[in-house]
Amino acid sequence: MAGRGKRKPKSSPQTETPNGEVKKAKESQRDEKTAVTGEMRDEVEKMYKLRMPDDFFQFWEFCKGLNADCPQDALKETLGLRLVGPFDILSKRHKSSSSSQPNFHLHWRYFYDPPEFQTIIQGNVDIQHHMGYFRDLPDALPVFIGENEAKKGCTITQMGDNIFAAVLLFLQKKRKERGQLKNEAALDQLEEDLKQEAERFDLPLEQKTKAMKQRERKVVTKTFHGAGIVVPVDKNDVGYRELPETDASLKKICKAIAEAKNDEERMKAFAPIQEMITFVQFANDECDYGMGYELGIDLFCYGSHMSCVDKSCSQLFCTCFKAQILEEA
Repeated sequence: MAGRGKRKPKSSPQTETPNGEVKKAKESQRDEKTAVTGEMRDEVEKMYKLRMPDDFFQFWEFCKGLNADCPQDALKETLGLRLVGPFDILSKRHKSSSSSQPNFHLHWRYFYDPPEFQTIIQGNVDIQHHMGYFRDLPDALPVFIGENEAKKGCTITQMGDNIFAAVLLFLQKKRKERGQLKNEAALDQLEEDLKQEAERFDLPLEQKTKAMKQRERKVVTKTFHGAGIVVPVDKNDVGYRELPETDASLKKICKAIAEAKNDEERMKAFAPIQEMITFVQFANDECDYGMGYELGIDLFCYGSHMSCVDKSCSQLFCTCFKAQILEEA
């Protein structure tokens, strides 16, 4: 098996600063500027068991200003976007749920969404376009807004570190792709409003902020979805080791499994994966839990419906999470 050659240099240990810390310092300064009550904030975080950044609540207030009757549809006519996921809590839609205990961890989760991804905006339903917060750590603030078109694949595109930036970037991309639009005046007004609100809340509008660039130094591997994973690696370089296959060769293995005509062919095609899982077990024994997490993410992102692959993903994820792989990095 050929090595990936993707390992990062040892020069910058990844245990110094938790992801989201820079953003966290700014959140307290912005808190007084948002009109969302503490009760509403607590309700969302209670349901999702995730900390929500202030731009989430600020954007809700912004959309209420555009459409007081239905803030979730405030961007539907101009951009074809709809606020979903945790915004359903702010609109109290969960109160009318048929289930007494709805699973919010699966609420608006698309086929390729990894555990780090939380959908907040729905786009074109034909291509299953959506945007969401991406967290490296479950108890930290998001590190960026990701965009995915599930009908096309697992690729996650980074769209800034707040919703205002993500929607503005989407607006500008839409205008560039389609040229002159019928609702040009409405788009101009929306673009101006987004920029003004972002300035008021001191929110950056770049597609890749300084904090996002700093995160890239901590990414141990890009994975199939391209957004990368961050795992704890100490000063002795313990925490992650490379998979013994390149991305290209691993995809070929997954393709062979998915296209196998019978169980015998499928098990034969699965043999290289089983060998890698054995290597992962050795890595786990030496506390390099990141290797198993990477393999789990890649198998998950490939999207095969084969039960042997699904079971392997589940086992790899469970082992990593139980080993607290997503502790502060």
